[in-house]
Amino acid sequence: MDKPANYRISVQGTVPPIWSDRLGGMRLHVTERADGETTSTLVGELRDQAALSGVLDTLYQLHLVILRVEREMPNGEMARLPKSETENPGSKGREE
Repeated sequence: MDKPANYRISVQGTVPPIWSDRLGGMRLHVTERADGETTSTLVGELRDQAALSGVLDTLYQLHLVILRVEREMPNGEMARLPKSETENPGSKGREE
């Protein structure tokens, strides 16, 4: 992928606002579920695969569990990325 694309990335927990500049300019939405768990969702455009990798690496450094990564398709629908495209370098061979 060498073209910009819109992504929605959901993680378990709260992404500290101080890390926002390392998240590619993505907007941050934090919600608390009925069971008390917090979920953070990052939404925005990333310029290329390297930018996506950088965001995922930052989330990994924060020890946040990545719940979902979706890319917006040309028709406006969101497509969930295959697990192999969303693995972090330190999580190879580990099932979440």
